[in-house]
Amino acid sequence: MTLKKKVALIIGAGDATGGAIARRFAREGYTACVTRRSLDKLQPLLEQIRTEGGVAHGFASDARKEEEVIALVEQIESTIGPIAVLVFNIGANAPSSILEETARKYFKIWEMACFGGFLNAREVAKRMVQRDGDGHKGTIIFTGATASLRGGANFAAFSGAKMALRALAQSMARELGPRGVHVAHVVVDGAIDTAFIRDNFPERYALKDQDGIVNPEHIADTYWMLHRQPRDAWTHELDLRPYMEKF
Repeated sequence: MTLKKKVALIIGAGDATGGAIARRFAREGYTACVTRRSLDKLQPLLEQIRTEGGVAHGFASDARKEEEVIALVEQIESTIGPIAVLVFNIGANAPSSILEETARKYFKIWEMACFGGFLNAREVAKRMVQRDGDGHKGTIIFTGATASLRGGANFAAFSGAKMALRALAQSMARELGPRGVHVAHVVVDGAIDTAFIRDNFPERYALKDQDGIVNPEHIADTYWMLHRQPRDAWTHELDLRPYMEKF
């Protein structure tokens, strides 16, 4: 019988952070299963992982839809391999004045940044706690932001969702840690080297040459470190920021 490789499932595998995390785990021998709402947008990442010698599968999945999440986890577990790592990496950063915010957009941001985290983490956790043995049965990592800790002006929806995601991570860690599942929350406090920052915040992006914005590859290194921690020294929450970032 052929043993199946362990799977790293990245929900929200964009062109920067999510993609870097998927590639990092693939380099370590994990099968990278990556999702976005559009499968076409995943093709460059899948090709890059495979070119680098890794194994990758892409899925078009809406993290807010319960039936799609259940089907996704079932498909991966039954046909690809056991999910050893789940990374929930959906951002939903959409600033707006509270005077102009709509109920529809506020709710959508919460669905994307928080509710989707609950759905995906719940389904994967159900599988992880059933693994054989008493050791480390899996890792669940949530990507947080500055808004996870404080609500800035014009970020009422985003900060509300990210704070709720942080509370979810805390609750899950307290419940699932004793059952062998490492739950971590990473606060990325600073601009990340993405096309969005480059195109919309050129002055901030210009700090790249001074290490003033966060390199997605370095975020990925941190996620790998968290997954590899021994269970007598698990980190629940850490923050990452450039040396020049105020906090």
